[in-house]
Amino acid sequence: MTDFFRRHSILSIVIALIALFVVISSFPIVPETKQAVVVRFGKPVRILNRYEPGRPIGGAGAGISWRIPFAEDVVWIDKRVQDVDMQRQQVLSTDQRRLEVDAFARYRIVDPLLMYVRARNEEQLREQLRPILGSEVRNELGRIEFAQLLTPERQGIMDSVKQSLNLIARQYGAQIIDVRIKKTDLPDGTPLQSAYDRMRTARLQEARSIRAQGAKQAQIIRAVADAEAARTYAASFGKDVDFYDFYRAMQSYQTTFVGDGQEKAAPTTIVLSPDNAYLKEFAGKGR
Repeated sequence: MTDFFRRHSILSIVIALIALFVVISSFPIVPETKQAVVVRFGKPVRILNRYEPGRPIGGAGAGISWRIPFAEDVVWIDKRVQDVDMQRQQVLSTDQRRLEVDAFARYRIVDPLLMYVRARNEEQLREQLRPILGSEVRNELGRIEFAQLLTPERQGIMDSVKQSLNLIARQYGAQIIDVRIKKTDLPDGTPLQSAYDRMRTARLQEARSIRAQGAKQAQIIRAVADAEAARTYAASFGKDVDFYDFYRAMQSYQTTFVGDGQEKAAPTTIVLSPDNAYLKEFAGKGR
């Protein structure tokens, strides 16, 4: 036998490599983040490192395992949380607004055997969940108004989508962890422009209302201030009639010769007699 291997060294190397390959393939190493379905001639026979709720990744189950070469295959399945994106689509809300919605769901495969039987692999599972997610989001958003998507009620809507989607995902051995809306927009074109116009009109009306309220408050404040000033002037002028005459004359002179202070006064020319009563304050008390 030894002489045979010496004379056929190349064949010996090939046989050794095949034997090494068979040995290595007979003892697969199960990663901590993976679970596996061992399939014998297309029929599942056992599960490796199966996901268990509450058991952290890295616990017992990972490591070296075994399989029958050429008779058994290993189908690897991720134990971690995965994402599935919904195809961007239009949704019609109850107030007849078309929305462009983009959402995603997070899920975990909790029953690898059921997943393999129903979907065969993770990619097929993702393709099965994507249209279901789109359908559930479209159904839920079709029951609400557009404005509700901008309020805290949005979380309750997503919880309803999560529950509905989870009932279907369980049939594929998956558990829905969360459902979120990434983006909600009005479609481009006339609907979007109409929405912008309505928003602009509403803000202009609100601004006019605020300015009107401000003007009303200003008038009230000025009226109260004028009344208070009048009471103060009346109390002061009642104590000194001469001062009242002087003050009123100064106001008249300012309005006539200078202006009211709001607009620049035009040049004024007045021809009066020096002893005219209007100019008595210029003459002083003695005259």
